Amino acid sequence: MTKVLTISVALIALVATSGCSRVRGHQGYLADATLVDSIKPGVDNRESVSRTLGRPTFAGQFDANDWYYIDRETKQLAFALPVATKQTLLRVTFDDAGNVTAVSKTGVEKIASIRPMGDKTPTLGSNRSFFQELFGNIGQVGSVGQGGGTADNPDGGNN
Repeated sequence: MTKVLTISVALIALVATSGCSRVRGHQGYLADATLVDSIKPGVDNRESVSRTLGRPTFAGQFDANDWYYIDRETKQLAFALPVATKQTLLRVTFDDAGNVTAVSKTGVEKIASIRPMGDKTPTLGSNRSFFQELFGNIGQVGSVGQGGGTADNPDGGNN
């Protein structure tokens, strides 16, 4: 009987921990090292890069002459946030004529970790309480010309 109990406990423990395995994921461009290394400055142009590597993940926000290809592999344990284990950021820069001027690659070292502070976003302006927001305009209406006028017509329509 103890042998059956031992096997049952081991089986239950195995089933319970099977949900805790790491989940691997892939995001973005599937980089082929041979194709990436074949892009050469001064030789290739926009069309040849597009034919070789495909459309970029995105173009530069401030300069459309920069194309970015991003390849990222992640691991995730159960309900935890995914963690990047490998990343390749390929940046292809073009001149105004559309010829490749530079090709650069970076990795995981460029990932920035952003940690929000609290559950509120700091903004410019005053911090007013709920009641200040609710009752803050009392006495403000009609105070421009003291006759109930507006900023456009401060005397309240009395000409």
